[in-house]
Amino acid sequence: MESLAFTQLSTATVVGHSHCQLRQPKISHKGASLSSGRSVRGCVSLSTNLRKNSKRLVVNATATEGAARPRPGEKKGFVEEMRFVAMKLHTREQAPKEGEAKAAPEMSMQQMQPTREGYLKYLVESQVLYGAMEKIMKEAKVDSYKVFQNTGLERVDALSKDIAWFKSKYDLDPPVLKEDGSGTAYATLLTDLSVSNPPAFICHFYNVYFAHTAGGRMIGRKMSEMLLDSEELAFYQYESDLKELMEKVKENLNTVAEGWTTEEKEFCLKETAASFQYSGKVMRAIFTALPEH
Repeated sequence: MESLAFTQLSTATVVGHSHCQLRQPKISHKGASLSSGRSVRGCVSLSTNLRKNSKRLVVNATATEGAARPRPGEKKGFVEEMRFVAMKLHTREQAPKEGEAKAAPEMSMQQMQPTREGYLKYLVESQVLYGAMEKIMKEAKVDSYKVFQNTGLERVDALSKDIAWFKSKYDLDPPVLKEDGSGTAYATLLTDLSVSNPPAFICHFYNVYFAHTAGGRMIGRKMSEMLLDSEELAFYQYESDLKELMEKVKENLNTVAEGWTTEEKEFCLKETAASFQYSGKVMRAIFTALPEH
């Protein structure tokens, strides 16, 4: 599909999951900095217009002129509806055919400097986030969550390996995270939503995991080249065929959504912008010059 990727390397990219046709950013290895490249810019910072765009786009995506009018993508299943809304929140540069969001303002070169320390912090923040989602599915306080246990997309164990590798390879200890840090804040939100509003939680689940399989992995490759001597982290590797794993999860998402009311489906779709924003804040840790909030 989510710009989480450099969206935000950020939300729009990351969510650009398998649906976003991202343009490869130009990379300068000198000083390990991202060189100009308007394509990267939109993924690096959170757009202040994102939520405004989301309200307009989701209304367009879910509005009906009577009960007979289907939502865009509805005939293909609810996953396609989520993909449709997510892609509209990309810029034209990120998704030439479907993007409608305004491009984020340019970041200075200093702000776009990725570092090993920042990358490690991003991995640790991500471990908190993925840990919360895996715990939610394991406990399954909502019965439908049981089908999302052991999907093969889980990332906590892989992140543990990568964090340990940073210590052995570069003698970098994982940072102590702030109580209000991006990963913890997102995990807290998801834990609450998982019980209070399951459709909204499912929106985050879909966008986080599917964004990582595409835009997230693209970022991983670039960071590997720039910071890790081309070492591929376990975070971006899967033990089984990724396409098959994703298809199974899509099938289950569609099945679960079949039991939702129209209102519940719209709750889910309207949460897309929030998933972009929270994921983008986690991603920003890579760039130590960028504030999390």
